[in-house]
Amino acid sequence: MSPRAEHRVVRFSVFEADLDARELRKNGVKLRIQEQPFQILALLLERPGEIVGREEIQRKLWPEDTFVDFEQGLNSAVKKLRESLGDSAETPRFIETVPRRGYRFLHNVTSEPEALMEVRAEVPEPVRPPPRAAQRKNTIWLRSEERRG
Repeated sequence: MSPRAEHRVVRFSVFEADLDARELRKNGVKLRIQEQPFQILALLLERPGEIVGREEIQRKLWPEDTFVDFEQGLNSAVKKLRESLGDSAETPRFIETVPRRGYRFLHNVTSEPEALMEVRAEVPEPVRPPPRAAQRKNTIWLRSEERRG
C-alpha cells in the first residue's frame, strides 16, 4: 500500500469527484467522463466561487507546443463536462461562464475530511432496547388437552 492511501475527494450536490483517481460519481455511480472535461472540473473544484481564467486552463490542459484550436477544444470540453453534470450554460447550477474571462464553479463543495465529519454528525444515536426487566414476555400457556386437540 502506498504511503498516501487516501484520495482527495470533493463532494458537491449529488456528485463526488475523486481528484487522484480521476473519477466522477453521481449518487455513488461512476460516470463516464473524458480526461479534459475532468481536468477542467478539477481546476474549478480547487477554487470554487473564483474565476478560473481561460489562459490558466489553456496552460494546464494544452502544452505550449500543442497546435490545437484552443477555443473549440475548450468549448467542447466544457460542454461535455456540463452534460456529465446535467448542467446548462443558460441556467447554470455548477459551471458559470464568465464572458471573455473564464469559468466559475458555483456550488458549495466539501473535501473528504469535512464531508466525513458532516456525515458523522448526521448519524442518529442508536435506538437501545429497554432494560431486560422492563421487557415483557408474551407466553401463552395451553392446557394439556388443548395441545392434543
